Amino acid sequence: MQKNILYIHGFNSSPLSTKAEQARKYFHQHYPDINFVCPQLATSPDDVLRQLEGVLDSAIAQRWYLIGSSLGGYFSHYLSCKYQLPAVLINPAIKPYDLLEEYIGEQTNPYTKIVYQVTEQHMYALKAIEQSAPTFNDIQKNNYLVMVQTGDEVLDYQQAADKFQHSHLIVEQGGDHSFIDFEKKLPLIADFLQLNLS
Repeated sequence: MQKNILYIHGFNSSPLSTKAEQARKYFHQHYPDINFVCPQLATSPDDVLRQLEGVLDSAIAQRWYLIGSSLGGYFSHYLSCKYQLPAVLINPAIKPYDLLEEYIGEQTNPYTKIVYQVTEQHMYALKAIEQSAPTFNDIQKNNYLVMVQTGDEVLDYQQAADKFQHSHLIVEQGGDHSFIDFEKKLPLIADFLQLNLS
């Protein structure tokens, strides 16, 4: 069965982001049989979900693993619940509908230079796909590896640490929102996803 990793980048980011490039390089080098997929995401939550669900639905008989960063972590949590997939969440957004309120209006993606609008409707769309926290007795708890750094200047790491306290959780002191030394965690991510198993 073909194995695939779907990497979901964050808000105003790109497949060309540092973490996405590091992940692509690592998996290409160490797991060449795994298909690494990292699309440039649309600019509205509804379009992002149609896009990502289209990717997963087009190869539903294949094996998928999710890696999501920041807002991508929020989308990964939703998709993990919907499709019963393991997910790695890196400095994940927990309440993006609150955080992104201050970004309502015109935005420019620094990678693609695309100019687009963030709207109030986007906040409602994000709120609509919010998932509950995995509980101690929830089989879903083992579906997540969550990695946060306390020096995250964009998100409150404690929100993620609290929500995923019953999952596989790594809290590193210091760092920042980019997750310093992310590339050093890629072997651990591969182990969590059990990529060496058939």
